[in-house]
Amino acid sequence: MNNVLKAYNLHMGPAKCAVDLGDGSERGLYVNQDYILHKLGRPHRAINLMFCYYPLDEGFPERASIAHKSDKVTFAWGYPYDDYFPYKGGLHGTLDDEPFTLMRDVRRHGQDVLLTLTIDPHVSDEHLIAIAKDLTTFGRVLFRINHEATGNWFSFNKRCTYQEVADFYVRFHNIVKEYAPNVSTILCLDGVTSFTEDEIEKEEEFKEAVKVTDIWSVDKYMALHWGWPYDVAEKGGTSHKRDTVEQTYRLTKKSYERYKFLNNGESKPMVMSELNADGDVTGPYDQADMVKEFCNMLKTESSDWFSGFTFYQFRDDGRLGLEITDPNNKDVGIEQPVLKTYKEIIHDDYFSPVMTQTEEISLPVTLRWGGSEDATGLSIPLHFAENPVFLEVRFEDEIKDLNLMMEINGKWFYKAPGVTVVDMISAFFEKPLNKACDMTLKLFAPPASGENDSSQGKDWAINYYTTIPKLPQVRLRFAPIEP
Repeated sequence: MNNVLKAYNLHMGPAKCAVDLGDGSERGLYVNQDYILHKLGRPHRAINLMFCYYPLDEGFPERASIAHKSDKVTFAWGYPYDDYFPYKGGLHGTLDDEPFTLMRDVRRHGQDVLLTLTIDPHVSDEHLIAIAKDLTTFGRVLFRINHEATGNWFSFNKRCTYQEVADFYVRFHNIVKEYAPNVSTILCLDGVTSFTEDEIEKEEEFKEAVKVTDIWSVDKYMALHWGWPYDVAEKGGTSHKRDTVEQTYRLTKKSYERYKFLNNGESKPMVMSELNADGDVTGPYDQADMVKEFCNMLKTESSDWFSGFTFYQFRDDGRLGLEITDPNNKDVGIEQPVLKTYKEIIHDDYFSPVMTQTEEISLPVTLRWGGSEDATGLSIPLHFAENPVFLEVRFEDEIKDLNLMMEINGKWFYKAPGVTVVDMISAFFEKPLNKACDMTLKLFAPPASGENDSSQGKDWAINYYTTIPKLPQVRLRFAPIEP
């Protein structure tokens, strides 16, 4: 067994462009974070979970397509309320059901929660306060309220004027700031939709929301079949579209510039909360090429105005996923060409968090998890005489119950509490070494429960602390045990 002699402080900071991932929606089920981590090889900045809250409606909290099942529905949003999975918290709700079980899974795997919630604007402040309080223990939550708010398909738009939707956003934002200051709000509009126009859609109604929100956003699909699953996209059809990659990029940038103008010239983070090209329209190969081209534009232009994007989504019942759902078994995903392309993108330095190593540490050491863009961990130097045959990290005694995210050779691994051995040799399957080298084993400690601990101090809502009493042992071998 190799005794680890040294370790150094390590800070994880934001990427030049963050990458988030949608996991579950009206078009697909949630996929657990262990599976996604093994498929993609790294955690994301955040995982987007899409839910709805219509507590005043008959049938809620059952999913709309179940509570109001009808053969007459011919559109994904043709139900009395939005067909996302129901948010089970809020007033008189519970924290023991979705989305909170999923949020805990996301956070224990070293990622932030990006919660998308469509909500009836007619609910009282008591409902909104309850939702805000639900989110207080989940660290630096990103909260997208009533997204695509200048559209006409969601139930909140059918029930209210655009001004009422905008006023509701401001009202809910202010409640979030009072009761859950750990949460950042995302305003998602259509933005500027034409090169011949300067204003964003419904600009007059939403100008106050643009000013108060924490983050600006648009959803831009380079190709989309919105008629799915009720028709098939064919040439000459009217339920799909395809734009160029350049047009998508330029309209997103123009939207940012208009947001900034409305905010008296002051900038805020700008994200694209849903990005993809629908394989129903493009086929699988152009889909991958368009995603790659968009990300290459971000890199080539060093787009410092753009903070990040959310790929929609991991597994999709249609063709908007890195995997498509096996219709014979919804627990099985069928990998698409875009998965390999996306994996290459997110492992690029431009889209990866920045690691900064500082001074050597002495034990015990306390690590801080502030979130996926602000955490302190450990960097443990290892020497590789050649490509390894065995690489195991062993946790015994007082460190076996640690909850950890670890990385080596560009691949990340999760260690759950109680796990004593993590086999990391798969980090060298796709990237074998061809000569001797030195590299570091990186280690971070997000909360094992997925929630922050109010007993940890004044900053508990945004920081979680873990004490490491000793370092793990590393078993590193460069030949089979028996030749």
